[in-house]
Amino acid sequence: MITHFQVAPLYKDKQLPGWTISFYYDKKYYQAIYHPDGRIEYRNSEPARANMNQLTSRIHDLMVFHVYLH
Repeated sequence: MITHFQVAPLYKDKQLPGWTISFYYDKKYYQAIYHPDGRIEYRNSEPARANMNQLTSRIHDLMVFHVYLH
């Protein structure tokens, strides 16, 4: 489960796409850049490959809610 999900614009000019995201997953803190094409670039460490597809799907859902629906 993802907890403490936070999102912020990557650039000061909010018209440019790109966001910084941070969250906890399996009791570990992650920071990443969410690119406009949906690619996620992890900044500190990458989650285990076994969890990557499910985690990526959940992050996409959260981004739709926090960025595109607000």
